[in-house]
Amino acid sequence: MSTPRKLFVTTALPYANAGFHIGHIMEYIQADIWVRFQRMQGNEVHFVCADDAHGAPIMIAADKAGLTPQEFVARIAAGRKQPLDGFHIAFDNWHSTDGAENHELSKEIYRRLRDDAKLITTKTIEQFFDPVKNMFLADRYIKGECPKCGAKDQYGDSCEVCGAVYAPTELKNPYSALSGATPVMKSSEHYFFKLSDPKCVSFLREWAMADNRLQPEVSNKAKEWLEGDSGLGDWDISRDAPYFGIEIPDAPGKYFYVWLDAPIGYLASLKNYFAKTGRDYDAFMADASTEQYHFIGKDITYFHTLFWPAMLHFSGMKVPNNVYVHGFITVSGEKMSKSRGTGISPLRYLEVGMNPEWLRYYIAAKLSAKVEDVDFNPEDFMLRVNSDLVGKYVNIASRASGFIVKKFAGKVATEWAVTGDAFLDTLRGAAPEIRALYDQREFGKALRMTMELADHVNAYVDANKPWELAKDSAKEALLQEVCSRLLEAFRILTIYLKPVLPALAAQVEAQLNLKPLQWADIVTPLAHGHHINPYAHLMTRIEPTMLDALFEPAPAASEAPAAEAAVGIEELAPEIKIDDFSKIDLRIAKIVNCEHVDGSDKLLRLTLDVGEGRTRNVFSGIKSAYKPEDLIGKLTVMVANLAPRKMKFGISEGMVLAASAADEKADPGLYVLNPWPGAKPGMRVR
Repeated sequence: MSTPRKLFVTTALPYANAGFHIGHIMEYIQADIWVRFQRMQGNEVHFVCADDAHGAPIMIAADKAGLTPQEFVARIAAGRKQPLDGFHIAFDNWHSTDGAENHELSKEIYRRLRDDAKLITTKTIEQFFDPVKNMFLADRYIKGECPKCGAKDQYGDSCEVCGAVYAPTELKNPYSALSGATPVMKSSEHYFFKLSDPKCVSFLREWAMADNRLQPEVSNKAKEWLEGDSGLGDWDISRDAPYFGIEIPDAPGKYFYVWLDAPIGYLASLKNYFAKTGRDYDAFMADASTEQYHFIGKDITYFHTLFWPAMLHFSGMKVPNNVYVHGFITVSGEKMSKSRGTGISPLRYLEVGMNPEWLRYYIAAKLSAKVEDVDFNPEDFMLRVNSDLVGKYVNIASRASGFIVKKFAGKVATEWAVTGDAFLDTLRGAAPEIRALYDQREFGKALRMTMELADHVNAYVDANKPWELAKDSAKEALLQEVCSRLLEAFRILTIYLKPVLPALAAQVEAQLNLKPLQWADIVTPLAHGHHINPYAHLMTRIEPTMLDALFEPAPAASEAPAAEAAVGIEELAPEIKIDDFSKIDLRIAKIVNCEHVDGSDKLLRLTLDVGEGRTRNVFSGIKSAYKPEDLIGKLTVMVANLAPRKMKFGISEGMVLAASAADEKADPGLYVLNPWPGAKPGMRVR
């Protein structure tokens, strides 16, 4: 028997500014399947993750919410358990990059890179500074007019209208997206990791080009980066205060850029986990037999195949054995978009009562070892799950268990299995290939092969017709043998499916009265006379109404039943003429900025672009329903020709339209109008 492997496995850390989206869940399912498979081989696996808790976006969002960054991150972290448990994703540990272990490890790695490897340098750079917020601005927080096409409200690095790429200093009429102030240029000393150093480049060529280290697509991309005309650039690893992060040793007021300490969070989570369980972290990571694997999305390949291995190697730490890169998830061929109804909320999926293992199976059936996008097609999802899991797999147990329980007191007969069985040998003979496919992350191929075996089993059912055998008392021995053979086949198929369907496998284990199944159990049949429990329904079919509910907006928690929907809806106003309506100038407005109003518990201050070449200031009593950051960048509808109104907090130059019920007890919500995609600021609503 081979020596069990020691595996350290992670997924990319989700940024702690929002709950999980379906892309996170896809990645976690992929990694979880691989981890469960490895554990079924008897390997030692430590599977960890953490919240990516640092950076300016979190600091800014926390400030707008009136919270400390730690409080803001804690609120996000509190929502992690439900979807993880709901989709049977079994991390051993979930930590935070703001944990003590990450502070310690980040500083230790930095000191080694600075003092031992001599790979840290400094240089003075100039960048935009917000004089109101008193902070340097990242590109995403600088907006202005595109220097190429003149489009307004474009970000500091690229234009969404013409596609031009530029430096933030090239923007015309730049302004801070945080305060609206005109930014000024200011100098600052920054710290850099010398990725361009010849020894870094040499190491990365060797590491990234090693056989089977990276997927071919990823290896080719790394080669392109390494051998391109511009070569590798040094990496800016510092940010100036104010910043939520880890302070750089011996550099007051300087903090590690979030992308430096985020991947170190993998190690910190493992160290935190080992401290909880009494394991020796240092010994485990120093063990040459320990293998390290990262599952990530294709959008963060550069960090994980260049910066991360170089940081680890030159700080004297273990480098990853592999970085497994996957594509994105689309819905019916489109990128996910909440506004277009093409996104899938993981929580919504669970709330409407859909079986999480339907999604686990469907995603796994589409996954390969390549860097390919996975498309969720609702109709295909329903057909595939209903056909494969219910029609082919579960159907085997439902056809055989009842006869064994009713006619043979729940006891199987397996004398025939002692000398081998051609029918079952076909199923067992597939084990090495399916095992290899799982290990190579070719989940789609593994499941297709498993379903071909299920077809083989169902053909046996149709050929032997146990329902016909049950009618002839002289054929009871044959009936028991046929049904016992079917249950043994079902047991083998369950082992093949267990990494993907852990909860269903646990139900099968209980029904067949078995200990948790391992891969090695494939060759050990049910014992003669083994007692099974009565059959209980294992899985239902997907119904079209479930998919309808999945893509419908989630109802408000206080929403009344449909029969009472009219409660709280006020009567129509008196009739008006078209001339009356034409006096009201309704315009599409873009919410350029939104912030709390000091001293008011109802108002938000909105900065609106109505296509006039300037912005308007509007106060709106929607604070109870919206966070400012949720509105920035959105389109809405406003009354543009309403006379300016002087308020305690300033001049309000219009009115944003929002819907509400007359009876707040029936529905206390406020719903800001959001135009259909394609509308532009300044367009008139007619």
